[in-house]
Amino acid sequence: MTNSNLGKLDRILRFALAFWWLGPFAPNFDASWVNVIIAIVGWIALVESFLGWCWLRTAFGIDNKNQ
Repeated sequence: MTNSNLGKLDRILRFALAFWWLGPFAPNFDASWVNVIIAIVGWIALVESFLGWCWLRTAFGIDNKNQ
């Protein structure tokens, strides 16, 4: 298993974003490809909120688990 690199507040905010973007109040645009991207980002945020690990933070060497 990978090491966690997300702090508690970051995980809560990612979960809230995923809940909003995957729920009934998600932003809806005329261009369907934008809606697909919003759904993909919402799913990524949801998975990261549960795992506590973000691949971009690993790539850039950012670790705020203790915050």
